[in-house]
Order: sequence, then structure tokens, then C-alpha cells
Amino acid sequence: MSATWTAAGIPDQAGRVAVVTGANTGLGYETAKALAARGASVVLAVRDVEKGAQAAARMPGDVTVQALDLTALDSVRAAAEALRSRYERIDLLINNAGVMYTPKRTTRDGFELQFGTNHLGHFALTGLLLDLMLPVPGSRVVTVSSTGHRIRAAIHFDDLQWERSYSRAGAYGQSKLANLMFTYELQRRLAVHGTTVAVAAHPGMSSTELARNTPAAVRLPLTWVAPVITQTPAMGALPTLRAATDPAVLGGQYYGPGGRNEIKGYPRLVTSSPESYDVAVQQRLWSVSEDLTGVTFPALQPASA
Repeated sequence: MSATWTAAGIPDQAGRVAVVTGANTGLGYETAKALAARGASVVLAVRDVEKGAQAAARMPGDVTVQALDLTALDSVRAAAEALRSRYERIDLLINNAGVMYTPKRTTRDGFELQFGTNHLGHFALTGLLLDLMLPVPGSRVVTVSSTGHRIRAAIHFDDLQWERSYSRAGAYGQSKLANLMFTYELQRRLAVHGTTVAVAAHPGMSSTELARNTPAAVRLPLTWVAPVITQTPAMGALPTLRAATDPAVLGGQYYGPGGRNEIKGYPRLVTSSPESYDVAVQQRLWSVSEDLTGVTFPALQPASA
């Protein structure tokens, strides 16, 4: 694999349908724009449809907007139903949207905000759209994680919603670890079908709005060094784009920046924390996620370890 993979390496996407969550700004915007430029029909699945329309107007090609609020399962179901009515197939589902280091809050369904948005919302959306992907050779579910998945790296089943105590960073780390565990378990269940694959990616340290909730004591010092240690959203989107389009990618892989400590650089295959590969925890998280969201994956049978 090339050490300097760029958006120029994206194969022709004509005839393919790509759904990108959180695509009105930052990494999602750059991901969607690059796919549209290569001919994909791109759906910007966003909470703010006005901002989504403004983003779509700045992109080339066939780009539409779909309302999606990942903090409300009713909205996730409505968005999935709308997409199902518009499209007979989906080639790419890119679970990109997310929140980071938010103050203690809950989703409309009562889930801790970061876990509910970053993991449960995408888990539900994937389950509701997957049967539009399974018949499509080469289709992929790409879920965006973070190096933050190593922070207090555990799924806290004894206090999953952080009701007893709350850590912004710990809750974020749990949600990003859940993204990876979901990807790995999903890939095991997809493997018997031989068409759709599940892949993960992370952007390193990219200069986006995602860090707006970082506590001031951390954020202010970073403003001095950010130009040196961060990369642009366009560069940060490259691991996602490679995971989504590179013909050499295999299911269950994880892509991130190739530079030191995976902070920045061109995308390459990386590894996640040892905890993320725990099959028993992956399967327990899957079961809990089904119970919490009410969304099952009827086309997929549980995979053996």
C-alpha cells in the first residue's frame, strides 16, 4: 500500500450511493465532498438541514440532504425510512458524526450524550439500513473512531450511562471504543455474506469544531501548538476515505494517520487498543446495544468467537 495515499486514489464512484453522517462541516464535509467529486450520489445526513443545504451547495455533483438527529432514536428511524423510500441500494454508510467532551447531558432517549450519539445512534442507523447494503458487492460500513478510544479504555457495563459519576474524557473514550468494538463484531457477522464489509478509521488530530467542548484549561494551551500538531480536515478525512474506497481494504481493518503517534499524516493501516479486540465484550456490547435501541440485525446471525 502506498505511504502517501490521497483523495486522488479514490476510484470512480459513479453509480454508487454514499450516506455520510455529520457531513455539513469538518471531517464529514470533506469526506462527502471528495466522494461527490468522484461521482457518487452523496446524502448528507445531518441534524441541521439548513446548514446541510449550505454545505451541499458547495459540493460538486449529486448531493442531497437528509435530516438525522442521532440523539433521538425516533429521528434515526425516520431518516432510515426516508432513505429506504428513496434508494434501492446503499453502497457506503459512513458513520462519521460525533460529539466530544460534552458536559454531562443525555439524549432524548435518556442515554449519556456521547455514548448515545457516537455509538448507539450509529448502531441503530446501521441496523435499519443494512439490508439495503447486503445485496451490493463492495458495499462498506465505515465507522469513525478516535485515538481517544484508549482513554480509560473500557466499556463500563456497571455504569454505562455514567449516572454515578461523570468524566467527559472517560465517556468520550468509552464511546469511541464502542465504535471499534461495533465494527469488529459487525464484520464477523458480515463475513458469511461476502459482500458488505465493516471498517473503522480515525482522523488523528484534526482542526475541526469537534473539540469545541474541550475544557478551557486544556483547550487554551493547545491553541498555541495546534498549528504544529494538528492537520486540516481534508487530511483528517483521508483515513475514512481510504477505508471507504481503497480496493485493497479488508473488513475489520482500522485506518489512521501514518505519522508519529498517529497524530497526522497520510492514511495507513493501524491497530487499536488490546481492549478493543475482546470478543466477549464486543458481543456483550452488541446485545446491550440491541436492547437499548430496540434495533436488531435480523439478516445477521451471531458470529462465533
